Amino acid sequence: MITVVLRHPTREVTVDGPMSVVKLLRQFDLQREGVLVIADGTLVPGDSMIADGTTVEIRPVISGGAVERPGRIGTVVA
Repeated sequence: MITVVLRHPTREVTVDGPMSVVKLLRQFDLQREGVLVIADGTLVPGDSMIADGTTVEIRPVISGGAVERPGRIGTVVA
C-alpha cells in the first residue's frame, strides 16, 4: 500500500502500489503541472514509480510575486 497525504483539504488515503506518479495523480484527477509530489521527504519526478510502503505527499503548486516598495533592497532612493 502507498499512503497518500493530500493538501487543501488535508486528508490521508491509501492506494495499492506500486504505481507510477502519473497513474497516482490520475486517480485523484490532478494535473502534474499543478502539484508537487514528495515521497519520503524527496521531490519525485513525474516519470517515477512509487514503491509499496512509501508515504507520498501531494501539495498544490503556489506561485506569486513581490511588490516593489520604495526603500527596499534593490530600489534606489535619492
